[in-house]
Amino acid sequence: RGGETMTKRLTGMMAAVVLATSATAWAEQVSDTLEIETDSGALTLVTEVPAPAHLQDALDTIYSGWLFREDDTRSMQKDDFDNPGMVFVDKGADTWNAAMGANGESCAGCHNGPESMKGLRTVMPRVDEKTGKLMIMEDYINGCVTERMGLKKWGTTSNTMKEMLALIAHQSRGEIVNVAIDGAAAPFWKQGQEMYYTRYGQLELSCASCHEENYGNYIRADHLSQGQINGMPTYRLKDAGLVSTQQRFKGCVRDTRAETFNPGSDEFKALELYVASRGNGLSVEGVSVRP
Repeated sequence: RGGETMTKRLTGMMAAVVLATSATAWAEQVSDTLEIETDSGALTLVTEVPAPAHLQDALDTIYSGWLFREDDTRSMQKDDFDNPGMVFVDKGADTWNAAMGANGESCAGCHNGPESMKGLRTVMPRVDEKTGKLMIMEDYINGCVTERMGLKKWGTTSNTMKEMLALIAHQSRGEIVNVAIDGAAAPFWKQGQEMYYTRYGQLELSCASCHEENYGNYIRADHLSQGQINGMPTYRLKDAGLVSTQQRFKGCVRDTRAETFNPGSDEFKALELYVASRGNGLSVEGVSVRP
């Protein structure tokens, strides 16, 4: 047991050394305006705003992860023609219009155009009024897929799911994130908050270790942001594909050398609610571009 304790201390010290060392390679977020050239004209997004009241003991200002990216990555997101994530929005639109249900049902058959989803991304996750359950967007999509279309549910991080997430998020681009954290959402929000500050894995790192205490620092070549998810799903250049919030959570926990929760688990749903609330006041960016 003494050996296990010593190992735990050493790994914790190693993590601290990594973060402390990276503190010497610090770079402030850039000063830039995210104005996107779209088919409908220029759209200016909010990327910097005073922290919401529930964060004011921790942060004065919240910043989109876009402000921590290199010039070329930021430029990709400024023009829909250059944004590689827009391909997946189009794929999501194809699925939306497809007669894929057991009896030929489609998303469009119930909801008309995808623009009917405008504003939904700004308030997700949320507690469902009928069931009292905390719902992420994937839950609502799978409810339609299984109950209304008679199909097997889509995988939480499947390509088809992420393409639909991209399409729905895109309808709210430019709208302001305003996730509810009171009332029925309060206990779920509290659970997510506790997870955010809990240290996981052999490296004993929490979400806050990187995204609150060390944002602006570099770990290897990664310029740490505040870990905002207003741009999710995002096109990640490293993966050459879309990454969803639930997928990214799994990767982050895994990187602490811990056994991770499953995407779509109650734990990750609560964490998504809390992290989303840390971005209240920023614009939905969907689909963003990240390294």
